[in-house]
Amino acid sequence: MTIDAPAHRDPDPAARPATDAQPHAHAPAPVDEPDNLVLYPRDVHFDWSKLDLHWIPGEPFATHVINVLHLLLPEGERWFVEVFKEAVPLIRDEKLREEVLGFIGQEAVHAEAHAGVLDHMDAHGLDPEPYVSQIAWMFRKLLGDRGLTGARASAWLRSRLALIAGIEHMTAVLGQWVLDAKALDRANADPTMLDLLRWHGAEEVEHRAVAFDLFMHLDGRYSKRALAMVVSTMTLGVLWVRGVRFLMANDPVLRGRVKPRWRDILRSGRMGLTPSLWQLARSVPSYFRPGHHPSQHGSTSQAVAYLASSPAARAAEH
Repeated sequence: MTIDAPAHRDPDPAARPATDAQPHAHAPAPVDEPDNLVLYPRDVHFDWSKLDLHWIPGEPFATHVINVLHLLLPEGERWFVEVFKEAVPLIRDEKLREEVLGFIGQEAVHAEAHAGVLDHMDAHGLDPEPYVSQIAWMFRKLLGDRGLTGARASAWLRSRLALIAGIEHMTAVLGQWVLDAKALDRANADPTMLDLLRWHGAEEVEHRAVAFDLFMHLDGRYSKRALAMVVSTMTLGVLWVRGVRFLMANDPVLRGRVKPRWRDILRSGRMGLTPSLWQLARSVPSYFRPGHHPSQHGSTSQAVAYLASSPAARAAEH
């Protein structure tokens, strides 16, 4: 897959950050981690014809907690792609530019893979459109380019890159979680869905530093990235709760008879079927350390090993 960046004029000097960001530099890879990793999209495909609506047997709540990803990610990742395309012409480091193009390719495939699950939900009587249309408005209108020019366009671009860096911190945490989530195998979760989640999670771990490095390259201000992390974490939390409520209320099997409760997320977290609230909360403070870098968290080796064994990723190589 080749992603062509749109034409873009050099930024107006007035639109540049007040303080010049540090040149792009990679954090040293841990001893057991692969070095010089090349990011590229894997043209994966999944067959949902045998997928049960409750793909974790007997666990509709845990199923829908994870299903919220399918509601959020297609529009969100298309937004990532558009914002990163705006940033490509501004990159002054060739290695970072290659990584950003690899990130764009991977995120474009992620969006389409999850969109296929939405079609499957709709075919089984759970229409995701009312919720997804709200998500689309948020990313396309509220967080779109707004038709700005000059210094205002540059500032808005850097603010959105900071938001994406914060979101990518959380998606990398979720990616590492699903790679480690053996409880899903023990619960006989659908293997095709597990492959989708783990393929996606592995690529999130694989490219976990790209959004952060891009923001640091084009801006780098601590105050901006810290504020963006607060905003992105709170927004994701609210959207996730609303998404679970939507799915449970519109599930054609449950028919509104089962309401999501906080005790359910605590129970499913203890069982290892969903990320625990403690795991998620514990992952946030490290982002606020001045010396934080995404390479300090997660296992690239584990991600690469899964991608080498993923049925969908392997099929895409042939």
